[in-house]
Amino acid sequence: MRADVPLHRSLLLRVLAVSVLVSVCSIAATAWLTVRSTTVAIRQEQGQALADDARTYDTLLGYAATHPGWDGAAEVVRRLARDTGRRVTITTDRRVPLLDSDAGPPAKLPARPTASIDPLHVDTVLSAASSSPLTAAPDPIDPRAVGPFLLPRKERDALRVAAEQRAACLRGSFGSVATIADSPSGRPVLDTRDARPYSDTRCPSTVLDRPTTTEAKALAALQKLVDSCLERRHESHVRLNLDFSWTRVPAAAPAAAAADDAARGNVVPECVTGSRREQLAPYVAPPALLFISSRGGDTSTVFDLSPENQARIAGVAALVLLITVTASVMAGTRLSRPLRALTDAVRNMQEGRAARVEVRGKDEIGRLAAAFNAMAERRERLEELRKAMVGDVAHELRTPLSNIRGWLEAAQDGLADPDPELVSSLLEEALLLQRVIDDLQDLAVADAGELRVHAEPVDVADLLAQVATAHRGGAAAAGVTLMTRADGRLHLVADPVRLRQAVGNLVSNAVRHTPPGGTVRLLARREDGDVVVDVADTGSGIAPGDLPLVFERFWRVEKSRNRRSGGSGLGLPIARKLAEAHGGSLSATSVVGEGSTFTLRLPAHAQT
Repeated sequence: MRADVPLHRSLLLRVLAVSVLVSVCSIAATAWLTVRSTTVAIRQEQGQALADDARTYDTLLGYAATHPGWDGAAEVVRRLARDTGRRVTITTDRRVPLLDSDAGPPAKLPARPTASIDPLHVDTVLSAASSSPLTAAPDPIDPRAVGPFLLPRKERDALRVAAEQRAACLRGSFGSVATIADSPSGRPVLDTRDARPYSDTRCPSTVLDRPTTTEAKALAALQKLVDSCLERRHESHVRLNLDFSWTRVPAAAPAAAAADDAARGNVVPECVTGSRREQLAPYVAPPALLFISSRGGDTSTVFDLSPENQARIAGVAALVLLITVTASVMAGTRLSRPLRALTDAVRNMQEGRAARVEVRGKDEIGRLAAAFNAMAERRERLEELRKAMVGDVAHELRTPLSNIRGWLEAAQDGLADPDPELVSSLLEEALLLQRVIDDLQDLAVADAGELRVHAEPVDVADLLAQVATAHRGGAAAAGVTLMTRADGRLHLVADPVRLRQAVGNLVSNAVRHTPPGGTVRLLARREDGDVVVDVADTGSGIAPGDLPLVFERFWRVEKSRNRRSGGSGLGLPIARKLAEAHGGSLSATSVVGEGSTFTLRLPAHAQT
């Protein structure tokens, strides 16, 4: 008998024992509650009434949030009355009737309304009981009240196309699952929680990351209202974001900003909420009172403890216990089988074999099996990448070390003279080895998030000239013309040493892949508030299938692994890491037979 069979049988017995114990306790508690109370049915009716009230309130609140008045809500009120079987009446705050689901004499309004319908002041009790995710937010303003932030069809379509393009990019580049949902304003929201690091740099979308014309106009109007409120209260200004969060102007350190907010209390949140209410007031229905009452008087069912009812209780208790035991046995058996399969898969993983389990159904066990398969697949993929990385590093270090050892052994055996030419050759190999080690060290520091960037004002034109001067000799030796051009006086805040390293890596890569007689151009310009540096060559170009791989470590267009013609395969990954450390990005475009262009985009005032 297998060793894990008693384990699963013991698990089944424990599940059965726990289920029986829970059933007995549930039956005893039900009997005790029945003895203590004779109004169980009434309480159930009250619970259903509360759920109906919450649903009615949520529906009418959504209508008020999306309409400027109550003129067209009559059909909505009648439909809610039909669904809940109760009478729905809406009045003004002075109890003047606006809408009534029942025809005939006016309803007798109780002293206290069921709720106040105001999308700008949400009733927290009923909104918490409602099942709608839109009213469960802690914001006192209903999120469906968007007012001037409602996007027209043209802007919605443009944002939807951009969201679908970015989702397709994430799926194509990383296999990530990206879902798109529409917010109440019509803006598509892209969920990329499982996207890999640096996905934003490979799949950018300035259209999604910036407000549309309608949103910018509405946000500017809201900003004015907030500024006026803060001025009246003698507070410093803030800058609003599209999600109604804010930052201090000028920006302060996080600790200082937190201390300042604590000292000033809730002034900024109050001004933002009050300004939003002032802006949304013309777009929502005026506040109204909601009255929900029964039709034809209240009815209830009284449950007594007659001998007949006591017999029914005992029969129901026995039936519940029997059903519970049967269901527990079936559920325990069904639970133990996939757990046994998972146990075998884990044992296979421990022994280094492929580990997969069959996914059946979409319940918790099925989701657990799917998650295990995804984890196993990712583990195998990471193991493959690790092996490839170790192999590449070993090859890069083995080649120069083999050359050095071979020449030294030849000199020791008297087969080669240690003349200056041999020493120069050995020094060159040592420099190649040192360069690989330095590149690996830079990547290790960047991966650990400890890449030091010392930012200071940088003149881009001077920096390009320095890079061109450093590489002009190598370019001339290769028969390549090196040209620089900057559109105007461009300045940014960056680390000049790291930035020269990044641009230098791009230039050396371009010179290496440009044939004699070709040209490498360094072009700098300003675009959308960013400083953009293009390094363009007239080389053979990169095939479309190879273009997504140019920033992978140790990948080369030249497959011969010749370091003198193909480089170490680390220059472009290091350049991208340096760009991201400055808050920027690095991308590449290429046309086979015409050349390639590497674009380094940096914010003019990078937050390093």
